[in-house]
Amino acid sequence: MTASSHSDQVYAGQAVYRPWTLPVYDVVAFKINCRFLFRVPVSEVVAMFDRNVSAEHLDVGVGTGYFLDNCRTDPQQSITLADLNEHSLRHAARRLARFDVETVRANALEPLPLPGASFGSASLNFLLHCVPGSIREKAAVLDNVAACVRPGGRLFGATVLSKGVPVGAAARASFAAWNRRGMMNNSEDSLDDLRAELAARFPVHTVTVHGCTALFEAEVP
Repeated sequence: MTASSHSDQVYAGQAVYRPWTLPVYDVVAFKINCRFLFRVPVSEVVAMFDRNVSAEHLDVGVGTGYFLDNCRTDPQQSITLADLNEHSLRHAARRLARFDVETVRANALEPLPLPGASFGSASLNFLLHCVPGSIREKAAVLDNVAACVRPGGRLFGATVLSKGVPVGAAARASFAAWNRRGMMNNSEDSLDDLRAELAARFPVHTVTVHGCTALFEAEVP
């Protein structure tokens, strides 16, 4: 796949986040998709944030800011939001305005324009399944985000897989449609490949599967 086609797919994967879709995104994504298609309890994802968020947190692929808004955070929380989509950045920043929030427009497949080893934790939640390429190619996101986290810090997130996990008929039909439209790029994403790429980078990590969703948590070496 050429760099140009990858770039087109990156933009397609984040195009759904618009001012008129963001207000209903949480209902569609978390009340419907997570429950009936992905089969992952939203409470499990919130609990993952509770376990891993530090006082200086980087969130990459911010969506609406739902999980940082609902997890257990420090009153003096510092949050940096990084995303390619300006609408998502503005929406999430407004939602999290009670914290010390900064925003950065960035493509996670490229090195992030942030100081190295400057965060205690970083999340890339429901991001990898929107990124084009194989899991091996998407793993560049893991490298780019981990580079911003201090040794001993936490990197974590969730992604929806198509192989090596139970995928119901409705989910499989939805994935096919979303992959054709470029809203999702997970047709070849497998649990084995995700495990392999995490293990190659993070000696200490866990992967927990709920339905067709993998939650991963790692210590940055």
